[in-house]
Amino acid sequence: MLNNKLLLVEDDPNLGDILQEYLIEKGYNVTLCRDGREGLSTFMQKTFDMCILDIMMPIMDGFTLAKKIREVNQQIPIMFLTARGMKEDKIEGFKIGADDYMSKPFSMEELQMRIEAILRRCIAPSSDTTNGSNETFQIGRYQFNTLNRTLTIAPDEPIRLTTKEAELLRMLCLHKNDVMERDLALIAIWGNDGYFTARSMDVFITKLRKHLAKDTNIQIINVHARGYTLIDNTSTPQ
Repeated sequence: MLNNKLLLVEDDPNLGDILQEYLIEKGYNVTLCRDGREGLSTFMQKTFDMCILDIMMPIMDGFTLAKKIREVNQQIPIMFLTARGMKEDKIEGFKIGADDYMSKPFSMEELQMRIEAILRRCIAPSSDTTNGSNETFQIGRYQFNTLNRTLTIAPDEPIRLTTKEAELLRMLCLHKNDVMERDLALIAIWGNDGYFTARSMDVFITKLRKHLAKDTNIQIINVHARGYTLIDNTSTPQ
């Protein structure tokens, strides 16, 4: 175990203690905070590999906390834990830049597996850059590094993508100038999360369009009843 540092912000004292104890037993270094303001203060003082945030909290809710964390660090993965079941809340979480979202009640085993999956994607060993996993795509004037989840267009600073944004853009790149089937992308990226729908994916597509807006040769178009196509006019015959 890499002893990854997790920031857990959960106002339910029983659940918070249980989650902290379970994750510590699994080898994680877990800092538990009881409300959003304490969570933000702790985040600003220490270094973490991942944030796990409840949404319904006193003083500062999880959405507000996540926005403030994103102002400081665009790259750190964020998972929301919530008793809410409304799809609109889930979409709001992804708009903020969440990497995953779990509705209570959930199993500890599933939580651990999701944490491990996110950390594998986000914290890759430095040796990966030598074995071919440092996959880079050229998208018009942009360079997309899948390992670092950065999208760069000179002379601007690199844009840090969330895990889901990066995975979706990678799939679009693999199908560049061809159709990326919506259903396949949903399964590949979001698995069996039944609440995540094609309409929800539009949120991510909209964000990627904004990220790519500085090169007019690049478009992400809707293909009716099928999916999306990443059009790169610099790589197609004129």
